[in-house]
Amino acid sequence: MATRRVVVHYPRHLIEAPLVSQMVRRYDLEFNILRATITPRSEGVIVLGLEGEEGSIRDALSWAGAQGLEVQPLERDVVRDEKRCTQCGACVTMCPTGALSRDIGTQEVGFSAGDCVACELCVSACPPRAMRVAL
Repeated sequence: MATRRVVVHYPRHLIEAPLVSQMVRRYDLEFNILRATITPRSEGVIVLGLEGEEGSIRDALSWAGAQGLEVQPLERDVVRDEKRCTQCGACVTMCPTGALSRDIGTQEVGFSAGDCVACELCVSACPPRAMRVAL
């Protein structure tokens, strides 16, 4: 048995579609939802732990992509360049897991890499481009 952790980005038009349940049934996979942020009529991010035959996992993720979901491995990390960060907080409002937070007293932005699921929402939201994906 193989295991893989992935981040699945749901576009607005697919939020109501039961694609994860179809995928795990179709490819005989076990799954665990590690984190999820789904907003009706908006977008969603789900972090899944998948278990099954390696070929089945690969085929399932390919199928999910063909359905319009963006799937990325969780192994990618988001990092923050402290020198570029201006403490504006734009990233904080986008973070679905709370990995980015603002200290009420100092107004400084904190980043907990251990809580980050690499959804990359903060990367596009960061005006000074202090957040980036480390490959």
